[in-house]
Amino acid sequence: MSTKRFAASAATLALSLSFGSYAFAATELQWWHAMTGANNEVVDQLAKEFNESQSDYKITPVFKGTYPETLNAGIAAYRSKQAPAIIQVFDAGSGVMMGAEGAIVPVADVLKKGGFEFNKADYLAGIVAYYSKPDGTMLSFPYNSSSPILYYNKDAFTKAGLDAENPPKTWPEVFEAARKIKESGASACGMTSTWLTWIQTENFAAWNNVSYGTQENGLAEGTVELKVNEPLFVEHFQSIADLAKDGAFRYGGRTSEAKQLFLSGECAILTESSGGLGDIVKSGMNYGIGQLPYYEGKGPQNTIPGGASLWVFDGKSDEEYKGIAQFFNFLSQTEIQARLHQVSGYLPVTNAAYEATKSSGFYEKNPARETPILQMTGKAPTENSKGVRLPNLPQVRDIMNEEFEAMLSGSQDAKTALDRIVERGNAAIASVSSN
Repeated sequence: MSTKRFAASAATLALSLSFGSYAFAATELQWWHAMTGANNEVVDQLAKEFNESQSDYKITPVFKGTYPETLNAGIAAYRSKQAPAIIQVFDAGSGVMMGAEGAIVPVADVLKKGGFEFNKADYLAGIVAYYSKPDGTMLSFPYNSSSPILYYNKDAFTKAGLDAENPPKTWPEVFEAARKIKESGASACGMTSTWLTWIQTENFAAWNNVSYGTQENGLAEGTVELKVNEPLFVEHFQSIADLAKDGAFRYGGRTSEAKQLFLSGECAILTESSGGLGDIVKSGMNYGIGQLPYYEGKGPQNTIPGGASLWVFDGKSDEEYKGIAQFFNFLSQTEIQARLHQVSGYLPVTNAAYEATKSSGFYEKNPARETPILQMTGKAPTENSKGVRLPNLPQVRDIMNEEFEAMLSGSQDAKTALDRIVERGNAAIASVSSN
């Protein structure tokens, strides 16, 4: 064979091998997320199991920071035509994503592209409603839905002379316990809370059946006006401000940072997402779980979902959509959902996973673990407790956090803080709604 013919044959073989490798290469699907600690380990494990279950697609998890940071990264990536296949968006970002309909593909359409059928009746009703349009169209896949609950340090309770098997049920009882813990020296601070916005305003309103805002908190048509400076909110936040002044309440940060104050033993009571359970279990703490506190004569009504859902961007190939559909179908399996619920503290998003967990005896062995589900599903939602949906809820939460931080530093009282939140928040909502 001549040198030229050999070179040509070698080139043809190399090209053939190259095309062959591409033909059999798995289609990579990036999954941008905001999970840390034990929940990050769950994300990695799910991706690993899906990738090992088939060879056509590869899910690649990519941590993008906090929930707000992940949302902002996704928006920037879409604008630069470099969006991931899947992005995890927290509950507050749902209104933002819903307002960008041309940028996303509804989850039902994605599953249809992959040959699967999406049946809303398979999923917990409260979760489905939160991630759907008013006409019932499901827009995103409910991955990690949660409900806020109360965690407490049983050893600190015992040391302070409190009943470690009977956590406080109302907010006045919580505040009294926090002061007793601080005064007794059982812990450096009595209580803390993650997410003052989601837990102490949005879920506070739903759980106590009071209005967060007009237009059914934004779920109905029309521009929303905030109602969070009504008397019950003022009473509640002034109590927290007074505790902070005395050192019985300690502020940790705007999102989930306060969990570390609880894990370290610094604070003995924590209101936090049920999804924070994984890290608390790993800590080895002697902890207990109680339902979210309420005000007598107001609650309890029902809580609204937190956590996040998975959104799919427009502009992907048919092959990518088929892979995403397969992954969502994988996540919907009863075994996967039941395990996700049991190891993470997040809610089982399917009815089948909930029933499987119940029939396994899991709740009999771990009775408090059903608390977040019962909180959300125990009563039919009212106009005050269906959820909160604003076109710019992350921005409104930032406004709230700024005013809460000024309140907790002692530079303004609760009434002033909440009045400023309503004034600034309404202006921000109106400016977006008019565009």
